[in-house]
Amino acid sequence: MMGWYGNGMGSLGWLGMGVFWLILLGLIVWLVVRLLPGSGGGTTRHTAESALETLDRRLASGELDTQAWQAQRAALVGAQDDRK
Repeated sequence: MMGWYGNGMGSLGWLGMGVFWLILLGLIVWLVVRLLPGSGGGTTRHTAESALETLDRRLASGELDTQAWQAQRAALVGAQDDRK
């Protein structure tokens, strides 16, 4: 008959079993997060505003004057045309 302290699973056995369950639970959580729709696990969401939108917002808030805005916008549009 196995008691609580005698002839049972040793400390390494308990440690191994604990590590096994932690890995298994971590894998389950990772899979659930990865497979849920809208979690962003498998796809890249484009919610950030584009560079041109940021530039327009900075002009509207007064961070840029018109000359600086026009120069930076021309540079951004030129860079986008070069990529295409």
